[in-house]
Amino acid sequence: MNPTRTALATVAILLATAMLPAVGQEHPPCSNATLHGNYAFTITGQILAPAPAAGAVSGVALTHFDGDGNMTQVDHVVHNGVTPAETWRPGSGPYHINDDCTGWMTITAQPTVASDGGPVLQLYFVVGDNGNEIRTVVSGSPSSPPFSAVITSIGTKLYQFPSELPW
Repeated sequence: MNPTRTALATVAILLATAMLPAVGQEHPPCSNATLHGNYAFTITGQILAPAPAAGAVSGVALTHFDGDGNMTQVDHVVHNGVTPAETWRPGSGPYHINDDCTGWMTITAQPTVASDGGPVLQLYFVVGDNGNEIRTVVSGSPSSPPFSAVITSIGTKLYQFPSELPW
């Protein structure tokens, strides 16, 4: 092989490997500021018990994280095929993100129609894609009788948001 080709091949290999992320490379630590802005969530799952509440759950939520540990949202959740009386039910609560991008949040529904009320929800989550995605699971309620559920959601950061919404 001629020396020019060898030199070019070496430079190409060095450039290619320099562009690859290092194996085991640490990501910057997460914090409450990692979630800042507006996220669109898809909610799916099922309430398993108690019997009066059991059934399929499907919905969407539009959630605003302030970067300081507080969130507000509106959601539209269909339960057992029954649509909510209120088109968009507001809610709010605190959240916390650990250094490893795991965390929790508590959502307290604030419906204007009493029939759309529900228990305070405790969720656990993992933040991904540098804060552009959040995956959650409902873990129960810190303030109501226990219930069993398998409800998850995936949220994606929105980059533009209409200013006329309630928050």
